[in-house]
Amino acid sequence: MTTTADLAMVNLDSSDPAAHAAFYHRALGWEITHSQAEYAMIKGGGVSLGFGLVEGYRPPSWPDPAGGKRYHLDLYVDDLAAAEKEFVGAGASKPEFQPGGDRWVVLIDPIGQPFCICPRPQS
Repeated sequence: MTTTADLAMVNLDSSDPAAHAAFYHRALGWEITHSQAEYAMIKGGGVSLGFGLVEGYRPPSWPDPAGGKRYHLDLYVDDLAAAEKEFVGAGASKPEFQPGGDRWVVLIDPIGQPFCICPRPQS
């Protein structure tokens, strides 16, 4: 199959790009390759995440069935409870609404964007 394009990176809107990148640097262990007030980037495993300043940025509500979902990241972890504790210690929060049962946990990053931690599949 011939492809038309390859994913170069994902850019996320942010109210504080440097802090946003620092949080995901800690969560993923990826290298911070750029960090300024208006834009920051991390890279790992051939993938980059960029964080761009958007004046007046408002994170989505969670849960909000009437609101449009923008995006969310799913992160594989070895231990849900240990990862939750680590991410909350790094500045994330855990909302009351948790639709995943024991299959995943929804957390909110320090900028207000939801993300999920999921058990790493056993091979």
